[in-house]
Amino acid sequence: MKPESKNLFNVDCNGFFYKYNEKSLWYYPENKRFSAKHIHHCIDVLAQNGVDTVCINSNAQVAWYPSKRVETNLDGYKRGDKSFFFGHILGQPMTEEQIDRYLNEMVILMDRYLDLVEDGADWLDEATKACRRNRISPWVSIRMNDMHGASLKPEFDFMNCKLFKDKKMRLRGITSNPEESPNIAWQGLNYEKKEVRNYMKELIRDCVENYDFDGIELDWTRWPLCCEAPASQKAIDLITDWHFEIRKLCNMKAKKTGKPFYMGIRYAGTFEQLRQIGIDIPAMGKKGMLDFVCPTNTWQTSWDIPYDRIKNELGKDIAVYGVVELGTNWLMVYFPGKTPNKSIGASDARGYRLNAFSPEILRGNAAGKLALGCDGIETFNFFCADTPGHWFWEDADFFADYSSLKNLHNTEYLKGKPKFYTFSSGVGFYVHNFFESIGQVPCHIEPQCRKEFVLPMMKEPEKQKNETYHSGCSGKKGKNAIYWY
Repeated sequence: MKPESKNLFNVDCNGFFYKYNEKSLWYYPENKRFSAKHIHHCIDVLAQNGVDTVCINSNAQVAWYPSKRVETNLDGYKRGDKSFFFGHILGQPMTEEQIDRYLNEMVILMDRYLDLVEDGADWLDEATKACRRNRISPWVSIRMNDMHGASLKPEFDFMNCKLFKDKKMRLRGITSNPEESPNIAWQGLNYEKKEVRNYMKELIRDCVENYDFDGIELDWTRWPLCCEAPASQKAIDLITDWHFEIRKLCNMKAKKTGKPFYMGIRYAGTFEQLRQIGIDIPAMGKKGMLDFVCPTNTWQTSWDIPYDRIKNELGKDIAVYGVVELGTNWLMVYFPGKTPNKSIGASDARGYRLNAFSPEILRGNAAGKLALGCDGIETFNFFCADTPGHWFWEDADFFADYSSLKNLHNTEYLKGKPKFYTFSSGVGFYVHNFFESIGQVPCHIEPQCRKEFVLPMMKEPEKQKNETYHSGCSGKKGKNAIYWY
């Protein structure tokens, strides 16, 4: 059944617990014992700013909530234990100052989880309660192959589950370049292994059966890894059947509660690229397994995904959400007067732009997606704009504008509002080049060659067109959009 949700907000499993700057609406003092009231406060902020659905990520490779069924982030951790995190930075080119800062911040983060556990509070449960109180629909977002623990010594990294520490359960890590050595960042869990499928199914079952969610988002952007590529038809069928098992869990939950329980996939890349790793979304759609999809990039927001074609291929019964990621693109811009953030290796005050700081960019990006027929908008990593680890500067004099989330899904509201449009870029910091929508800039065009630049834009009222900022040299009008080339 197609969901009615329109304005979705995705939050990481550690999003409520992050260290934010003091101007952030999600700020929590470092020296204060963490309280479940803060979870409610964060959801309140989203409700006040028009969010109708919160997709709450519950896991990385292990559960980051107090699960009684699978491994958790607190297994083996004791309050204040810096040694717990050493495996994650073994062999990393970090200064003594950077190491000390990392360990101190990880202790603060993990101790906040302990605060709640010691107080008998389950933050995942509190988040769903906060949503219900605010009449927001809570969905769970499951990371299907999280590789944040792709360190030099993965067997010692606290972020990795026991299965991942067994090489037999991992992919070979071969990229599309046959001359390139295997890459640990591509050696995700191998879903052709029954043990892997069983492990992830149990984690999903825990969230579906034991928490008050209305839906589940299977996040295949973290990471786009599943089977050895190119996947055989046998492997593709195996993965499709496994997704059908998850659909059965959702149907059982719906039968128990007497209301729909939605299931969808967040993904990067084309359908054919995903088939190469075993994920056949059109086949799942034809079998009635999916209620929604969220096509996207992986951190840089997309400006050129053909949502209209995706909707045509999947049919009217599957909602297609446009995802606004945090990064505008990877082109570096100059922040005059800023002090370089040496803790992340910044040598000057240049950096990539963050959409959460700019209502104009958010409106432009959402408008281009809605013009192609998206059923709603999902914002991803929005809160990261308030974390110093994503700044190339040290000065905290601006912060995420949560009020810009209001009506981000509303076409009529957006019309006539100032917007900023730009293009995707091909290289960057957090990027899976094989699965990103094609980066259009920077670009070198050889003599006698041509390259088409496509940028969907919302049609504006005639008297207000001068307030819409865009790049391009000629345009073609569509029913609801202007395509700039």
